[in-house]
Amino acid sequence: MAATLTISLDAMGGDSGPQVVLAGAELALERKPYLRFEIYGIEEEVLPILKSLPKLEAVSNFHDCEISIAMDEKPGKALRKGRFKSSMWQAIAAVKEETADACISAGNTGALMAMAKFCLRTQAGVDRPAMAAIWPTLVGESIVLDVGANIGADAGQLIDFAVMGAAMARALNDSEKPTVGLLNIGVEEVKGQEDVREAGKILRESDLSNLHYHGFVEGDDLGKGTVDVVVTEGLSGNIALKTAEGTARQISGYLKAAMNRTLLARLGYLLAKGAFDQLREKMDPRKVNGAVMLGLNGVVIKSHGGTDAEGFAAAIEMGHDMAANGLLQKIKNDLEQFNQLRSQEETGQDT
Repeated sequence: MAATLTISLDAMGGDSGPQVVLAGAELALERKPYLRFEIYGIEEEVLPILKSLPKLEAVSNFHDCEISIAMDEKPGKALRKGRFKSSMWQAIAAVKEETADACISAGNTGALMAMAKFCLRTQAGVDRPAMAAIWPTLVGESIVLDVGANIGADAGQLIDFAVMGAAMARALNDSEKPTVGLLNIGVEEVKGQEDVREAGKILRESDLSNLHYHGFVEGDDLGKGTVDVVVTEGLSGNIALKTAEGTARQISGYLKAAMNRTLLARLGYLLAKGAFDQLREKMDPRKVNGAVMLGLNGVVIKSHGGTDAEGFAAAIEMGHDMAANGLLQKIKNDLEQFNQLRSQEETGQDT
């Protein structure tokens, strides 16, 4: 039997709040019955739902909180208002206090990043944390980071993202040496911004044992699954993520309109319904759910705010996998290895 693992939940986060959070927790519990939960929220909103789910209630501790953070609240205001007393802060603090192995929230992204960074601090050697998302591809799934934690990144930060993303790939997919690419406007080494070219040069020369640097990749490589990990700065990554989500909805809309156009089309849809359902599931951004905040002294997962119970369960399972497979230690070891290699190279150059 697997060891018990505890997840802290911000029950007030997301578009639907406790209803989806608790339903998702119950689904995750069905799949992983050894899970335990620390649930943080407003008593009158959470307890009636929790009491209707006796199996979940039996493995959960509920903590009443004074306030919840609104989805449109600015990060600075949310931090001032919600520090110590909001459901979001207390769910994060449970990881710091080691009463939970991972924290999951579907709440305000900026507030979650600000609180997590303030509460947990960054790991040694990490300048900025990054948000890493799972990206469906033609050959499976890739990891893309940063998808919105930072605007801009220098060469050193891009290298940190590469090392952390590779560690996540190893924790999630049990890949010994994942391939890593830097998102660029072309694959030629002379193209792109100076920081991207510099990061590529350093990664290529470092020859790290826990990742294989593929080189530059372009936007169409995201869907192809050319590499296991795609690294970019947060503005480009977030635009790519939102574009992919919008395109998925657009294609779904086209298919729905086409299937309803004629009687023959509707008949064809019924005959191919299984295939269309699989396509819809694959393209739904709420289903491939959960972005990991890498570089913190704790596992924090940001769930899509508009997800359903199935999607929130997927975010919980991602948090479980990251904690159970030693994500933090992998990042620590990989960053130490990279810094040692760079130090040796610089010493050799000086002599």
